[in-house]
Amino acid sequence: MLKKKMASYNAPQKVQEMGLYPYFRTIESEQDTVVKIGGRDVLMFGSNSYLGLTTHPKLTEASKAAIDKYGSGCAGSRFLNGTLDIHLELEEKLADFVGKEGALVFSTGYQVNLGVISSLPGRHDYIIIDDLDHACIIDGSRLSFAKVLKYRHNDMASLEKILSKTEMDKIKLIAVDGVFSMEGDLCKLPEIVKLAEKYNANIFLDDAHGLGVMGTLGRGTADHFGLTDKVDLIMGTFSKSLASIGGFIAADSDTINYLKHNARSLIFSASIAPANAASVIAALELIQQEPERIEKLWENTHYAMKLLNEAGFDTGHTETPIIPIMIRDDFKTFSLTKLLLDQGVFVNPVVSPAVPSSSSLIRYSLMATHTKAQIAESVEKIYAISKQIGVFDQETTPA
Repeated sequence: MLKKKMASYNAPQKVQEMGLYPYFRTIESEQDTVVKIGGRDVLMFGSNSYLGLTTHPKLTEASKAAIDKYGSGCAGSRFLNGTLDIHLELEEKLADFVGKEGALVFSTGYQVNLGVISSLPGRHDYIIIDDLDHACIIDGSRLSFAKVLKYRHNDMASLEKILSKTEMDKIKLIAVDGVFSMEGDLCKLPEIVKLAEKYNANIFLDDAHGLGVMGTLGRGTADHFGLTDKVDLIMGTFSKSLASIGGFIAADSDTINYLKHNARSLIFSASIAPANAASVIAALELIQQEPERIEKLWENTHYAMKLLNEAGFDTGHTETPIIPIMIRDDFKTFSLTKLLLDQGVFVNPVVSPAVPSSSSLIRYSLMATHTKAQIAESVEKIYAISKQIGVFDQETTPA
């Protein structure tokens, strides 16, 4: 039966036969504003390296030095033999950076959400999520014994309706993205905090795409709103602005102590490599030493938004360097992605079932290291191809 099921799965093959398959595109160079694909230079507008640090000498030198000192890996979990002094140094710096008592480093951001969300609430408690939360929040919720409730995206009346039906003496964990990874909009954190206080709930903030982008010196979405003390848990990843791999949770010391001994994805996963920990430490230092990087990221974001809006594109409700270019047709989204790559521009398609076909989009993301000339060239090509394939011809009704 398994082989029959696997053999019958042919959705990717159908797109491949059309010459429009947009996934697993192989990059042959470092992750920068220009990458090599098939031996050609391609402008990269699909990366999460918002600050453009993946090639910075300070990060690569720190990684090399860590390999020389510690070797290539830790050969075990944090719980047993895989905790190095560099992990503890990183956790101390992360806690200080986001304004919490303690932090705990996991092997990936996905593992953070699996381990933390599944272990905190119990069988008679609640996890409450936004219906556009990232997949790892959803999967962490599924692993929990708690009852999972979902509210409409950024709809505070919907959230309050759910909270009003829960018991005051039960744990109610509101798990929400700080920056939504496809739409680029922010959660309504001030309103969420007020509702959490009213209904005795706690807040888990996934700031994977907010760290290094939002707030003072990139301290994140909670800092942006001045609500760090009101958010119980702040989660972040190293694979975006911090230019490495891994993730962390920051909270009060009691919560960190509990998670160290109960989060299964921490206890039963190997720890991040020394080189990764060292590069993140270097990135944190660099962000604070060079605030102009974040300023340049926002300058690029505003410039790109201006060009895209002048060209007549619908960019949704974004407030961040993640810009959704609404296409609202799966086939045209695939076509635009393929034709852009042919002309030297890399973007990411978002189609059904990730979103309804009527909400399909191009995810266009900025880096601090993009030049205005690169941004202008990419927008010119996006506009020309969109016009060619009829993106502006269809009647569109915003979702």
